[in-house]
Amino acid sequence: MQQVVRTRLYRAGRLEKEDFPVAEISDYLAQPDTVLWVDLCAPDHTDLELIAGELDLHALAVEDAVDSHQRPKLDRYETHEFLNLYAVRLDPLSGELHLSELAAFITKRALVTVRKDSSFDMDAVVAQWDGSPDLAVHGVGFLLYGLIDNVVDGHFDAVQTFDEQIEQLEDLLFDDKPRDKDVQYRSFALRKSLVTFRRVVLPMREVVNTLMRRDGDNIAPQLLPYFQDVYDHVLRATEWTESLRDLVTTIVETNLTLQGNRLNVITKKVTSWAAIIAVPTAITGWYGQNLPYPGFAEASGLRASILLIVVISGVLYLTFKRKDWL
Repeated sequence: MQQVVRTRLYRAGRLEKEDFPVAEISDYLAQPDTVLWVDLCAPDHTDLELIAGELDLHALAVEDAVDSHQRPKLDRYETHEFLNLYAVRLDPLSGELHLSELAAFITKRALVTVRKDSSFDMDAVVAQWDGSPDLAVHGVGFLLYGLIDNVVDGHFDAVQTFDEQIEQLEDLLFDDKPRDKDVQYRSFALRKSLVTFRRVVLPMREVVNTLMRRDGDNIAPQLLPYFQDVYDHVLRATEWTESLRDLVTTIVETNLTLQGNRLNVITKKVTSWAAIIAVPTAITGWYGQNLPYPGFAEASGLRASILLIVVISGVLYLTFKRKDWL
């Protein structure tokens, strides 16, 4: 095999062996009280043939494990269950959401995880397993809980980061110096990421709920409270995501409204100044006519025109200022 393969053997709830060949899986499963974990990174159909033969995996499930862009789901076959889910990571600088697709074959005594790429940190899952050895006696359900809990915790961390990013976006929105371009770019990036995030988080409600209520013996009753805790996190992340999507939409609409308001203020001020400037233009144009009029060719005419400009322009300025048009 070319890809990275990790294996673990638990016997009676205790870790007994690691990194043994995949070809030995059936031999260990023939022994009592054994539970196996196999992890593969970026395998193809050929890579999975050996494991599929060892565990009697369904061809459709193997195909889904190899193909990318499957939806989060839990399928049930005669000898096993197939789980597909996504780990996420949000870049706080760009607002871009990075997905890591995972698949898992769940049998009564074995868990096979398939990573589509190396971006998902499986060491964190292993550390979580090692941190709760008292639960290892519950077999495959214990391994499955550690995997799903780690993924859902990543969902929750991402939605918290989304919330922080939107708070910063609100600060930009009401900044003293308009930053429309930054607000528009960040709003678009966050809304795009939230749409993608919703597609991978929303189905997790059904996945976890089905795991808890399905008739089967992969999850021991003692583990149900732990899966219920994961389910609560899924619900909170889902509800939070929905509210954040609405909030981003509101921010976009508010930004457009603020732009319209600023344009109205600018138009009002320009119009007011244009009215004030029109007064001296009209008066000097009148007094500039080459026709006799009171004060024509006399100093009194100049003084009268200046006085009219100052008085009328001043009255207009004070009137517009009182009406908050300037």
